[in-house]
Amino acid sequence: MSTSGDEGAPSQDVPAGLKGLFVDTILDALERGTIDLAVHSAKDLPAEDEDGLVIGAVPERADPADVLVLREPTLPAGAVIGTSSIRRRAQLLRAFPGVTVEDLRGNVDTRLRKVAEGVVDAAVLAAAGLARLGVSPKHAAPLGLDVMVPAPGQGALALQAREDDFPTLTALASLDHAPSRTALEAERSLMWRLGGGCTLPLGALATVDNTRVELIAVVVSPDGSRVARAEVVSDSPEGAAGAATKALIADGAEEILESLGDDG
Repeated sequence: MSTSGDEGAPSQDVPAGLKGLFVDTILDALERGTIDLAVHSAKDLPAEDEDGLVIGAVPERADPADVLVLREPTLPAGAVIGTSSIRRRAQLLRAFPGVTVEDLRGNVDTRLRKVAEGVVDAAVLAAAGLARLGVSPKHAAPLGLDVMVPAPGQGALALQAREDDFPTLTALASLDHAPSRTALEAERSLMWRLGGGCTLPLGALATVDNTRVELIAVVVSPDGSRVARAEVVSDSPEGAAGAATKALIADGAEEILESLGDDG
């Protein structure tokens, strides 16, 4: 299915704003019963499920990292980097002073083509997305957590069904990977606590070891000048999300988020 995000143009009727660009058409088909199962990149989902829909399974998570795909072996001074994500934009400006970040939309093939054609010098893409498509760009540099904290849900798949479709939900149960689901729940809970909006400059990554949930999160001002960072440990996804929210606010996240509202 082709979504508004795949087509590279904002839709006028997208669930949860821009956060739903890559799921709008699919969610509509699932709600209408045209399809019985939707497979999403979890990072494209809003913080809350649509009424009547649930995540039936979260398979084992792939690499959650972001990757900088370059046209040349190294990033030139004053480079132009493409991304449509405010989270990526903010962290790029913080990590690479002097670069220009331009809006870059479309699916993976479209963005890679614009790098090759010189529309931009580089673009940021999800490692998991490249791997699932079997794409290995010639010049690609994984971005560490000190540079780029990924989006909530990045690298994870969310298999979604209608909440009253018990045969489908039963069939999905064997595909669920408990640690990956717990990590996703922590990251989505944090996103919800901070407003759940599509334009949050929020990075969050949870890792799970038995009952131990570690959550790293950042909120960065769009120009990269201010950052709030938290690293917390809890025995539950909700506990980790709550502790990270508190730590982020203590580190200035509230002021950053309020300034976004001031900018409209």
